[in-house]
Amino acid sequence: MKIYVGNLPFSVTEDQLRQEFEPYGKVDSASIVKDRYTGQPRGFAFVEMSKRTEAQAAIEALKGKVLDDRTLEVSEARPRSNRAGGSRGYGDGRRGGFGGHGKGRRY
Repeated sequence: MKIYVGNLPFSVTEDQLRQEFEPYGKVDSASIVKDRYTGQPRGFAFVEMSKRTEAQAAIEALKGKVLDDRTLEVSEARPRSNRAGGSRGYGDGRRGGFGGHGKGRRY
């Protein structure tokens, strides 16, 4: 089961994240999401646990836990939604992005 961990302190490492979840069961993976350009943490992560019962126990135990003055948001991860237009969420999917500028033009 994949678990979403939000409002994560930027100082937390993947090893520390894993240690928070291990008391509740076997952690298959723990990965902090980083900005693709700067490499800096984005403040959320995903933890995978193979047993649903262990994952649910971890969610219940860690939801609302304060870690380095930040209250964690912990829940079952939702599947990624497909973004229309392949434009990474900017503009309307046509060239030019950010709406208006360059709509319908071919470069």
